[in-house]
Amino acid sequence: MLDPTIYKDWQIAEEAEKTLPDPDTFRERMGLLPEEIIPYGRTPKLDFLKIIKRLRDKPDGKYIEVTAITPTPLGEGKSTTSLGLIEGLGKLGKNVGGCLRQPSGGPTMNVKGSAAGGGNALLIPMTEFSLGLTGDINDIMNAHNLAMVALNARMQHERNYDDARLAQIGIRRLDIDPERVELGWVLDFCAQGLRKIRMGLGGGTGNGFEMDSKFAIAVSSELMAILAVATDLKDLRERIGRIIVAYDKQGRPVTTHDLEADGAMCAWMRNTINPTLCYTVENQPCLVHAGPFANIAIGQSSIIGDRLALKLFDYHVTESGFGADIGFEKFRNVKCRLSGLQPDVSVVVATVRALKMHGGGPQVVPGQPLPEEYMRESLSLLEAGCANLFHHVENVKSSGIVPVVCLNKFYTDTDAELSLLKRLCAERSVRCAVSEHWQYGGAGAVELAEAVLDACEEPHALQYLYPLDMPLRERVETIAREVYGADGVDWGELATEKAERFEADPAYADFCTMMVKTHLSLSHDPAKKGVPTNWRLPIRDILVYGGAKFLCPVAGDISMMPGTGSNPAYRRIDVDTETGKVMGLF
Repeated sequence: MLDPTIYKDWQIAEEAEKTLPDPDTFRERMGLLPEEIIPYGRTPKLDFLKIIKRLRDKPDGKYIEVTAITPTPLGEGKSTTSLGLIEGLGKLGKNVGGCLRQPSGGPTMNVKGSAAGGGNALLIPMTEFSLGLTGDINDIMNAHNLAMVALNARMQHERNYDDARLAQIGIRRLDIDPERVELGWVLDFCAQGLRKIRMGLGGGTGNGFEMDSKFAIAVSSELMAILAVATDLKDLRERIGRIIVAYDKQGRPVTTHDLEADGAMCAWMRNTINPTLCYTVENQPCLVHAGPFANIAIGQSSIIGDRLALKLFDYHVTESGFGADIGFEKFRNVKCRLSGLQPDVSVVVATVRALKMHGGGPQVVPGQPLPEEYMRESLSLLEAGCANLFHHVENVKSSGIVPVVCLNKFYTDTDAELSLLKRLCAERSVRCAVSEHWQYGGAGAVELAEAVLDACEEPHALQYLYPLDMPLRERVETIAREVYGADGVDWGELATEKAERFEADPAYADFCTMMVKTHLSLSHDPAKKGVPTNWRLPIRDILVYGGAKFLCPVAGDISMMPGTGSNPAYRRIDVDTETGKVMGLF
């Protein structure tokens, strides 16, 4: 074990990979048959359909979800904590594993990082994990962009051919409205220069249909959202065919099925339903599957991954994107409802750094040094910020699930600060554990692991926040008041028009409500820290995902294509030309 205060993550990963057992060793440990492994070097895929069929009658293991308080822009370590908890349970001799999301190349080459955890709570092999893994995102990009190819070609041919010629080649006129094209292209990088484009330039009839278009980052594709919620290949195939790519001139949706592209799109994605096997630096198995946005989509690893892991492990750890107001709310009301699975415990990750920010500390800016207030002891800032922590804890408790607060310790945290937090949790009868997994791996997470094991035995029963027959606007009002702490909801003109249409159409009755708002505040305003009061949630639009079956009320601005910062990670990544090893990955 290397000291993470001295060595970089990629160096820790490289050292751990020297003693990584071969995939067959893990196959035997996990009780898998040879034909249930799809070879792919050190990161094989697991054949979901074969395994779930064989193990369908085996009881599920314990289901552990990891969420967090409202984070700083730097993140508070949910992935690191998830991996540390897996390692800590491993130290206690438990049959444990997990399932995490696949990272996007955009953040990996930009500022945020690869979501591989950190220090000695790290996922390996780190290079493969960070740079494309087994190709799921590439398959999603190809399938998504095929829909755009089909759309633009169809618009070109309908412009160039009369109805008789279209009938001769076996297609009907879709009469697509070029002003109501919903879909754009996707690319797995942060490329702000592609947010708005004009395509089909060059004149003539052979250069495609000229129209405005756009690019989004690949993980924001509806196909990624579909992969996260699909229950099997049949469900995936059906959902792909319902994706709305545009509307016709009468306002009717045009789908991938209408374009006759859905079968080929599924062919590109046929292998994506199989999770990939990766490992912690302490050699516990951890599946990787799906990686959808947490603001416009479900922000979780897949239902398929959870179903599989609960059959393979006695204790299964997964995480939800962003804080409990977004990630856990969607986990509770969407993922668990769609999967039929119930968690046993929810770990709420908090840091002294973030709590000081919520207590009135100065702004935290990625790429800039932390202000001095976060490097020295300040019990007053810390205690003032705890309102945010206990707001999230109450959200978990209101679901009927047992919370455990994890104090993800940084080396700058003092004993007095950690003691204060443990005392405040004890006064509210909330389990709390200090965890030093970043520095010490599983040995540093034993206190957390023991608290989680204890919580797993406590009686619990998941309760959804709202019934399925509740109308859309009532759902949003309930979420805004009870989860965010708003005084109510203000609906803009466009959002009102769409909400009325969706509520009146029975085709949308079973669509999930997928809230869209900033993760940097309980409110819609990222500048409002702590637990804001005397505010209302403004909803300006509602996005529709026909295949994933999401209605996404939008509070504030949203960009599907992040931008690359001035000091991106790719400046420090290189290859050792003697060994071929990648260096500089965080």
